[in-house]
Amino acid sequence: MLSIPNHILRQFDFSGHITDSHLCKYGHINETYVVRAGLNGRSDQFILQRINHHVFRQPRALMSNIMQVTRFLREKIVAEGGDPQRETLTIIPTRDGDLFHVTPDGDFWRAYRFIAGARTYMQADNLNLLYEAGRAFGRFMRLLDDFPAENLHETIPDFHHTPKRFEALMCAVDMDAQNRAYDARELIAQAQARLEKMSRISNALARGDLPQRVTHNDTKFNNVLIDDATGRGLCVIDLDTVMPGSALYDFGDFVRTGANTGAEDERDLTRVSLDMSRFDAIARGFLQETADALTPLEREWLPLSAWLLTFEVGMRFLTDYLEGDVYFRIHRPQHNLERARAQFRLAEIMEAQEAAMARIIARYG
Repeated sequence: MLSIPNHILRQFDFSGHITDSHLCKYGHINETYVVRAGLNGRSDQFILQRINHHVFRQPRALMSNIMQVTRFLREKIVAEGGDPQRETLTIIPTRDGDLFHVTPDGDFWRAYRFIAGARTYMQADNLNLLYEAGRAFGRFMRLLDDFPAENLHETIPDFHHTPKRFEALMCAVDMDAQNRAYDARELIAQAQARLEKMSRISNALARGDLPQRVTHNDTKFNNVLIDDATGRGLCVIDLDTVMPGSALYDFGDFVRTGANTGAEDERDLTRVSLDMSRFDAIARGFLQETADALTPLEREWLPLSAWLLTFEVGMRFLTDYLEGDVYFRIHRPQHNLERARAQFRLAEIMEAQEAAMARIIARYG
């Protein structure tokens, strides 16, 4: 098990003596520990992370974004009578007052206050959990509605610029470095046939037809803390990808991960479908918080966003497969091709269900 060097622990003001620390098993990008510190009979917990600067190549800009957003959220939460210690992340500064510590080797470490009495779930066992997560992501967006998104850094350029994801795919097809394009020919043809559709949101953003907002950009179900006592969606976590973007990105990606009946890498495509009861729960929660803030075009394109984000992720898996599996970790041969097939199948089902999704949106929006 990995251990935290003492000189790292000494950099942060944990308000007490370190009594315990252990590696957190969840999360695949940053190295995360839970640290316990005690003083005068009181015990507090903290999260200590080493930021993966190979994935997040601008950690200073990333931490600036998180500081700006959480500081703004705290003021809004207080104004609404909430508890900012539990409803948003609290950065623990270094003893020098910085947002992070940089080692001589170039590693970036940061710390947060641990939010007790709440947990994340890897899967939603009931529709109410999906509703609460949808509401939490919606509230996150609503509270940041008047934050100037242009003040944030774009820490991962063009992260959801789907036409550029398509260009990367076509480049990988042309190169065909691993001689894999033939096995993926049907998926490649699907992507080539949908260039116009996948360009609608990015083009509308460029024209100003869609507003630029503060977006989370990684709206998986397990990025919401659920309160143990109330079962309510409490706090949105994992803010590393907070950037300027579109509300459609956050809604669409949560539908992709939350309403799919199959696994992201499902090999049996008959198990992949869009569960409309799950979609209903997600939309109801999200729109409860955002209906008054979204523009008519944003509401109209919420079903499109579910398709777009699913197809985009499928293209990313397919690109990585063609390039030799250099980005996403794989556990078996053709794993990324299987992931792409599952995402493209889900996107195909979403295309057939766009009218049904629109009726649900109209009910709540």
